[in-house]
Amino acid sequence: MRPRVSIVMPCYNAERHLPVSVGSVLAQSFQDWELIAIDDGSQDGTRAWFEAQHDPRIHIVTQANLGVSAARNRGLTLCKGEYIGFLDSDDTWDREFLSTLLAELDEYPDAVLAYCGWQNLGLPGMRGQPFIPPDYEGPDKTRLLLESCRWPIHACLTRQSAVQQVGGFDPELKIGEDFLFWMEVGQLGQLRRVPKVLAFYHHHGDGQATQDRGWAAIDTLRAKQKFLAHHPGVAQRLGEDWVEAVTWGKFVEQANALFWRGDIENARLLYKRALRAGRGTTRDKLRMLACLLPAPLLKAIGKFEVRANPTDAP
Repeated sequence: MRPRVSIVMPCYNAERHLPVSVGSVLAQSFQDWELIAIDDGSQDGTRAWFEAQHDPRIHIVTQANLGVSAARNRGLTLCKGEYIGFLDSDDTWDREFLSTLLAELDEYPDAVLAYCGWQNLGLPGMRGQPFIPPDYEGPDKTRLLLESCRWPIHACLTRQSAVQQVGGFDPELKIGEDFLFWMEVGQLGQLRRVPKVLAFYHHHGDGQATQDRGWAAIDTLRAKQKFLAHHPGVAQRLGEDWVEAVTWGKFVEQANALFWRGDIENARLLYKRALRAGRGTTRDKLRMLACLLPAPLLKAIGKFEVRANPTDAP
């Protein structure tokens, strides 16, 4: 029998996280689901852990290590549900996640996606506080989405028909693939906000993509550029100056923030791209050129602690 909800879970060396993440699926109050796990070339016991499960709703598929977008796309080809959710192998849901978002989509048949609030677990201070994203639905939806899409991939539920129209995730993007995906889905129908915290992002190190601040900024820019190229009418409607500000302008702002934070390696990565593209003000370009100085000299001049992989930045 066809389940109402299909859940796609890409996995890479995820064995130690699976009891908690899959456990949050098993604990859902809504139980008409299938879980499709894609073992993306794991070298630990990920596949063995899934094979030891006896719930017929849980399926495991193995492929060579091709990246998270390819893993999710593989999972999408196997989905049978009317609705699709995405849960990474180290994150979790509240037990009412599926029932609440599904009820929202059932109530609003013109909606293509429902999203909820979320919380970072494992981060101190304000970064660990619960967060409810803004309501994007309205005349400015596309502009707001281009500025920022403020829900993680596991904080929403979408219709399979919308996923099929978009065509899955862009494998050229390593970090911003979900950002582009949601912008495209948002063009197909209503986005419904559920102002409840029902999704949890677990921070634990282990090379999580969100820690790679330089490439996150680069892929975010590329996602915006791909979206605008696919929708030329959007750029015309929003205006050349605004588009420049939300793409390259935002990119240079992120580079400057990294620079002043002392994350010189990532700032350099972004500044080099901005310089090659001729972006930034004169002051920005002077800062970019200074940032390209050898690390000891830059440290002496600017009194920066040059860090290759900062972990204490917000």
